[in-house]
Amino acid sequence: MKISEADILILPGLGGSSPGHWQLRWAERMSNAAIVEQADWDEPDLDDWVSTIEQAILLATRPVVLVAHSLSCIAVAHTASRLIDSNVRGAFLVAPPDIELSPDAPEETYSFRPIPRDPLPFPSLLVASSNDPLCTIDRAVEFATCWGSDFHQAGEAGHINVASGHGPWPEGLLMFTRLMQRI
Repeated sequence: MKISEADILILPGLGGSSPGHWQLRWAERMSNAAIVEQADWDEPDLDDWVSTIEQAILLATRPVVLVAHSLSCIAVAHTASRLIDSNVRGAFLVAPPDIELSPDAPEETYSFRPIPRDPLPFPSLLVASSNDPLCTIDRAVEFATCWGSDFHQAGEAGHINVASGHGPWPEGLLMFTRLMQRI
């Protein structure tokens, strides 16, 4: 599938995407991409986030590909059971936080526990860093395995956000393009 043939729904994590974040840059570059705005980025409510994601998918007029970062990866896993017969064709999942075991997981994320372990009903690629302060590489591999996601280790890339030096993130765009070619 070509990127231009899908509606790309960009799902930021806790706090939203800060200026310069790769998700915002991608939204600016892709005419068919939209950031799914949550009612509260700083005090997330699982039911609200899941409903907002589901509603955005239902409103899409073309096949949907999800681009999730951080807490939104977990929100996608929670939403997945509602997406079995949906128009979602794939998901690009970047830096899922281990909100169950990481001592650095913000308390605001605890309502997203437990992390679902059911396979996603669409192809996905999970990208994780070997030095993400919010998730060990072993736990990221576990999530990818449970969700049926392809896995890519991005090296020492922190939380793959602006703070770790990932503003434009061209390597991520290449990975996303490969996912799109696969679906």
